[in-house]
Amino acid sequence: MNKKYIIAFDQGTTSTRTIIFDSAGKIHGISQKELTQYYPESGWVEHDPIQIYNDQKETFETVIKNTGIEPKDIAAIGITNQRETAVVWDKDTGEPIYNAIVWLDNRTTRICEQLKKDGLETYVREHTGLVIDAYFSGTKVKWILDNVKGAREKANAGKLLFGTIDSWLIYKFTNRKHHYTDHTNASRTMLYNIKDLKWDETLLSALDIPKSMLPEVKISSSDFGSATYKDIEIPIYGVAGDQQSALFGQGGLAEGIAKNTYGTGCFLLVNNGKDYVASKNGLITTLACSLPNQPQSYALEGSVFIGGASIQWLRDKMELIQAAKETEDICNSIPPLKDLYVVPAFAGLGAPYWDANAKGAIYGITLDIGKNEIIKATLEALAYQTKDVIKAMEDDCGKPISVLKVDGGASANNYLMQFQSDILDVPVDRPKMIETTALGAALLAGLKAGVWTTEDITTIREVDQVFQPKMNMETRSEKYSGWLDAIKRTQTIN
Repeated sequence: MNKKYIIAFDQGTTSTRTIIFDSAGKIHGISQKELTQYYPESGWVEHDPIQIYNDQKETFETVIKNTGIEPKDIAAIGITNQRETAVVWDKDTGEPIYNAIVWLDNRTTRICEQLKKDGLETYVREHTGLVIDAYFSGTKVKWILDNVKGAREKANAGKLLFGTIDSWLIYKFTNRKHHYTDHTNASRTMLYNIKDLKWDETLLSALDIPKSMLPEVKISSSDFGSATYKDIEIPIYGVAGDQQSALFGQGGLAEGIAKNTYGTGCFLLVNNGKDYVASKNGLITTLACSLPNQPQSYALEGSVFIGGASIQWLRDKMELIQAAKETEDICNSIPPLKDLYVVPAFAGLGAPYWDANAKGAIYGITLDIGKNEIIKATLEALAYQTKDVIKAMEDDCGKPISVLKVDGGASANNYLMQFQSDILDVPVDRPKMIETTALGAALLAGLKAGVWTTEDITTIREVDQVFQPKMNMETRSEKYSGWLDAIKRTQTIN
């Protein structure tokens, strides 16, 4: 293999990036654009699919230009994406019929309540591994078909296509030739049977979604068509939803590997191997990245809806900080908090509580509480929410997690990582390169292109720092009990 580079499209909730990796798995160049968020009504979150494509195209072209690499030296493209965000577009024009409805959006809560009334909770759990929640994309598709004028008629006539962001980018970059997704993204729609690996007819019927709208589901490391740059065709050889991609980038091929990505939300996954493990504790079962000629792996996942987004809230809405990086020094500059908790349930509570109607709250405010204390409590909430999910995972798996691998933007915060280790009482392992989401997509593409072998995946990852727990048991127990009390007060369902 003479080609030296792999490109990763990393399309996230708040930004769109293109990252170039060399054959050693090192970053050779990055280009990034911030993504505009639209909030048409309370609880609604939308993106412009055209902006997503244009930004991805611009960052793609910019990073190639800035690094000066030759397109002929690019072996393949891998795509990783925000997973449950839904796009519906016109098959004839290739144009979206409505904005992308983002995974954070909770407008379909009533649809979910109706599905529960119809007795589908157990069916959804057993066949998709998910819970009925507005988080997943199936109910978003139904909402678009029910609320966009003429959409239902077009869908029934076979003239509309649905996809998560990976499908949308594949469709656009292959010049409308291919309508594909991969196992990981399909497993987040609440429409895909993760045992039989096919679209579920019962759920399509329940949500009145024509099967003709759905993309073909492929192995994560396979041929998804080609993008063209300056008359050079570059194959798209890897696709995975962001969290499964991060698990793969952390060496998550092996059973028992657990990771947490601190992004807009916090997403914890543990690889369960080929065994389907149904959670008893409010977690979901999902598909891990799939490889040719290997059995499908499953993962347990806990999704914390608001992670880094709460830091963005401190910056943009509360105006308590100017940049996220300030929080580390602020946390270190004040004494340990006593009985102050921020519960950032701005989009309801995710795993293991699944309370869509919960609202954010601050508990324990006294006259001596200032903005720095609220900043610190907001940051610490990421660690508490992570512990909630880890506890549930350990119970489901029947064994403790001995180390937590971390990545994502907020994992660069040393205070947060130390506090995370303290609250969990396990080591927290941060790699030198925290862009493991993009690396996972690059690895999937590179495997198909012959740049790497599966043996290379574990050796490419290098450790930056391992945070060891320092907090005594009594303090840990006291702090976490206070958090659980705050959660109990926040919940609208018991």
